[in-house]
Amino acid sequence: MEMTTRLMTNPARLMQAQLGFWQDYLTLWQNTARRMMGAEVGPVIAEDPRDRRFKDDAWRENEVFDFIKQSYLLSARFFQNVVGGVDGLDTKTAQKVDFYTRQFVDAMSPTNFLMTNPEVLRKTAETGGENLLKGLSHLLADLERGRGQLRIRMSDDSKFRVGENIAVTPGKVVYQNDLMQLIQYNPATETVLKRPLVIFPPWINKFYILDLRPRNSFVRWAVEQGHTVFVASWVNPDETLAEKGFDDYMREGVYAALDAIERATGERQVNAIGYCLGGTLLATTLAHMAAKRDTRIKSATYFVTMTDFEEAGELGVFIDEEQLKSLEEKMAARGFLEGSEMATTFNMLRANDLIWSFVVNNYLLGQEPFPFDLLYWNDDSTRMPARMHSFYLRRMYQQNDLVKPGAIELDGVNIDLRRIKVPSYLISTREDHIAPWKSTYRATQIYQGPVRFVLAASGHIAGVVNPPESGKYSHWVNDKLPPDPDEWFAGATELAGSWWPDWQRWVTSLSKEQVPARVPGSGGLPALEDAPGSYVKVMATD
Repeated sequence: MEMTTRLMTNPARLMQAQLGFWQDYLTLWQNTARRMMGAEVGPVIAEDPRDRRFKDDAWRENEVFDFIKQSYLLSARFFQNVVGGVDGLDTKTAQKVDFYTRQFVDAMSPTNFLMTNPEVLRKTAETGGENLLKGLSHLLADLERGRGQLRIRMSDDSKFRVGENIAVTPGKVVYQNDLMQLIQYNPATETVLKRPLVIFPPWINKFYILDLRPRNSFVRWAVEQGHTVFVASWVNPDETLAEKGFDDYMREGVYAALDAIERATGERQVNAIGYCLGGTLLATTLAHMAAKRDTRIKSATYFVTMTDFEEAGELGVFIDEEQLKSLEEKMAARGFLEGSEMATTFNMLRANDLIWSFVVNNYLLGQEPFPFDLLYWNDDSTRMPARMHSFYLRRMYQQNDLVKPGAIELDGVNIDLRRIKVPSYLISTREDHIAPWKSTYRATQIYQGPVRFVLAASGHIAGVVNPPESGKYSHWVNDKLPPDPDEWFAGATELAGSWWPDWQRWVTSLSKEQVPARVPGSGGLPALEDAPGSYVKVMATD
């Protein structure tokens, strides 16, 4: 309504946009008529070559479907140009208008409907409609699976078992509390680096994104490089943990892990990695430790981590007072944020890839989803404790207090990220919709110790989980850290392949001292159970 009010203050601009739209439409009608009579004509508007929705040849070769496609593309451009050109909207409102306009435009794509999708029509004719019957069966099964809410199956989950064919790097759980199990992995080398490596994944998702299959497991690769690797496997919380806060994740997560690692290995000094929210927790804890003169973490690596939330990307669309109050009411009733709600939010950031492509494949074409480990992990959602999630969204996303010195107090300490002086390695990804790289880059101007910033190609997951053997996705390096991220990129050098070896060279340059390999359970902590442990196997639907 705010957008419409502003739009009506300048009717001439709207009229001009409408005239341009109708002129393009008339041209499209004329071109289509000429093409039907055998003339060669170019498109009025062409799809993005990367848009996989229109990959079927009929969208180009058949005059009717070419008309439908171009009609849709013209309408989509008109909608987005009109809402994008409204004057007087504040930045937050303009971002929301743009986001939800794109959601509508994506939903109305002709590829999403039976009668306007040539591939679906062809399949229906070939199978006598059997594809639609199978699609209905899939739809009903997904409704049942979501207990009345549509929970689209993205992967053939019958092909995966956590601990059997994913998350299979051998190790033992050596410590656990209410919030986490700490896994220590078996060594793969006779000697290991003296400093253990501890990884804090996000608890918005499960840790095994870093241990999907042997061929793309960062955990296994790090073990093979001579690290004694520990990973925090966070609990999938229920209503009994509703009052767990961000400070509890610091105490029972990072601090508890450091104490346990010292008991297990006898080593006080560690290298630490934090992924996304786990990286935000790591930075917060390091500032807390700096105030306490606790120096056990000797290096910090941040995977796609935001600490300055001023430009938080499209997730910011969901963070305003009205939406937060509604969310907090739901969490107060249940004690947690439902895992499916979190998953839907992330899927909306890439709706064509993570929603509509599966609607077409599963319900219209009637096909079974392909068994894909990454999508299985993506569908294995987690819940969020009410107190922690409210604090995180309000104090960090909405108010951006973490970057303000002393604005957040945890466990009696005013948090100031500028106290962090340990060597820091920041890896961000160029196409990240969740933690935009230019926002993560801001941390280079906050931390006081030596900082290395590396930018990888691809997105929030694929750019991070990119083993050297894959030969995929380049990365950019630049030893200089100017305040402007665009200036950093302009001076950066692009290197082929994975960034993992660059990180290994960086972390070993800090300390190369070796000790005999450590076997889980042989130190001061007994082995409790085999990796990946029991916490990771608890599903949000349980």
